[in-house]
Amino acid sequence: MTETEKNILESLIALDHAVKSLRTAHPKPDLRAIFARLERLTEELPPHSDPSLLHYLRKKSYEKARLALEGRDAENARGGCQRD
Repeated sequence: MTETEKNILESLIALDHAVKSLRTAHPKPDLRAIFARLERLTEELPPHSDPSLLHYLRKKSYEKARLALEGRDAENARGGCQRD
């Protein structure tokens, strides 16, 4: 796993925790900062990166991207896209 992929995974885990805490957190977490970081990190990935990972990130399928980076891509359900 590259350093950028590690940073993406950390951001995806942070996003998951932040979303799960929305109901009870005071103040509410700023999801925009996490989304902005994910956008920036996605742009840093080289074109030869895993095509599935690139697809998930570009389509904002962040749970699928997290599972792929955790080596659990087999758990991803097929979506409506040709690649999903």
